[in-house]
Amino acid sequence: MTDTAPETWDVPVSDPLAHAGEPWLTGKVALIAGGGLSGPEGGVGFALSWLCARNGAAVAVLDRDPAAGARTVDAIRAEGGEAEYFEVDVMDDDSVAAAVAAAAERFGTIHVVADSIGGGGVQPMFDATPDEFEAAMRLNFTAVWYVMRHAQKYMERGGSIVTVSSGAAEGRGPGLPYSFGKSALERLTVGAAGSLAPRGIRANCVRVGMIWGAFAARGMTQEQREIRVQNVAMKTEGNNWDIAAAAFFLLTDQARWITGQVLSVDGGGFAPRNAGQAGGNK
Repeated sequence: MTDTAPETWDVPVSDPLAHAGEPWLTGKVALIAGGGLSGPEGGVGFALSWLCARNGAAVAVLDRDPAAGARTVDAIRAEGGEAEYFEVDVMDDDSVAAAVAAAAERFGTIHVVADSIGGGGVQPMFDATPDEFEAAMRLNFTAVWYVMRHAQKYMERGGSIVTVSSGAAEGRGPGLPYSFGKSALERLTVGAAGSLAPRGIRANCVRVGMIWGAFAARGMTQEQREIRVQNVAMKTEGNNWDIAAAAFFLLTDQARWITGQVLSVDGGGFAPRNAGQAGGNK
């Protein structure tokens, strides 16, 4: 007995992903911590707020700077989107709890959460004072835990959380409090993924490579910038939008089966010019 092929085939396109198209966050609420527009280069938080709004989400912009938050909200509203600003001190648990609760009350729920919190802690590890070391850990690690722990209370199945780390998290150079904070952040995200998985909520992290933005612009000359570009595998420089685009994808249902991951967005990573191979011809 042999199998015979059916005369007709049902084309297997019933899955929602087979028909997915923009906007990807229609009817959803996005909470973006650090979502204000600061400086001429902007930041990952603003870029994420903008992408979420452009793709159908109502955006709760959390930021410590009212002027920066207002700029993001005004930009989104000018394009017909919906956004609201909530002032927050991410270093204070009570402040985060209040801001997240206010956002959930304003919009009714929270579907996706992203943060671009971080910075500081660039002193050599043994030169940093205890206060400097603790501040770096609180800003790059503990503050994100505050946001996660309060936001997840309002999230339901299908929700997604994205955190923003740095290539410094696995750097082999001299130790910096910033690097330690980002390393802890990555473990926090992986732990959150496992803890929230039974509820159908995902958590992922984007590890930022050598992009050009406000953080780099503060301490880098043009000559240093060119050298850095040449040491990226793709020999190009990323920016805030490259990071935000990857993080945005992880927030959407297109990434529904991705959780507990740390995604490097770094142009292929650090790749110095080839100076010859050991044992090869001179």
